[in-house]
Amino acid sequence: MNTTRVNRLILPLLILGLTAGACKRSYTPKPHGYFRISFPEKKYVRYNGPCPYTFEYPVYARVEKDREPDAPPCWLNISFPAYHGKLHLTYKTVHGDLGQMLEDTYSLAYKHTVKADAIHERAYNDTVRKVYGILYDIRGNAASNVQFYLTDSVRHFMRGALYFDLVPDKDSLAPVVNFIRQDIIHMIETFSWK
Repeated sequence: MNTTRVNRLILPLLILGLTAGACKRSYTPKPHGYFRISFPEKKYVRYNGPCPYTFEYPVYARVEKDREPDAPPCWLNISFPAYHGKLHLTYKTVHGDLGQMLEDTYSLAYKHTVKADAIHERAYNDTVRKVYGILYDIRGNAASNVQFYLTDSVRHFMRGALYFDLVPDKDSLAPVVNFIRQDIIHMIETFSWK
């Protein structure tokens, strides 16, 4: 067999083989990842300020008076500085308007249905301490993932809403929301009126 003819057959096969081999090494981008978040151990201290209520909050949070100019004296924020989150607490005295307060709380929680995947309600009834309420667990890319209200049905009403100083992203915020949700539940379970 002629070497020129063999070279003509081998050269195209060699080029075809190298091209096919190079195509197998296509670039595959890595999936988007999130930073690992380490959480502190759960420890709580009691808030017992001048307001007509008391509760336990985590040691890694700070209780601050609401700084809005028109905020009443017992409106507080529980700040979670490491996670850029704040639990806004608004307290009101009931003057025959409990029904309207409950309606407003329901409306504020359910206005997040546009972005929420689901909203789960969890009722609280502590007849010994006379603390009754509902926790709204809002799943999805909502601006506020946890809201609640507490009342004694006669004189006191407290509403809480958790917000972050970040753009909502359920995948990246989920571990933090779950961590702080446990603290909010602990706060509700240790809440009492003075």
